[in-house]
Amino acid sequence: MSDAAAAGQPSGQQPQPSGQQPDFASMTRDIAEVPAVEVITTVAVHLMSSAAVNLGLAEEGEQHKDLDEARKLIHALAGLVTASATEIGSYHAAPLRDGLKSLQLAFREASTVPDEPGQGPGEKFTGPVYG
Repeated sequence: MSDAAAAGQPSGQQPQPSGQQPDFASMTRDIAEVPAVEVITTVAVHLMSSAAVNLGLAEEGEQHKDLDEARKLIHALAGLVTASATEIGSYHAAPLRDGLKSLQLAFREASTVPDEPGQGPGEKFTGPVYG
């Protein structure tokens, strides 16, 4: 574990000496320089990765499988992808939609009692998903 992680600091951020406040102006300036499409796709990839782990698709998957958590993550991902698709353009949205559909299908397969078409995670936003 890095010193920053051990100190409760996000990775890449140096711990502050006692009594000294973080440089929020610098941190704000840094995030302001990141294009919106990059922020949106980064968040989507994090949601996808977390959903995949909770679906048991990661190494040692069964140990981390939690379909309730996966459902929430897939639903949030569907809302983000649907709402941002026109803003980020098809070049960025198409792979996110493909990943979302794959997760929705994996969820249906992992469920012992599959949802009715249109009732699965995120299908409120995407419509029914079929294999």
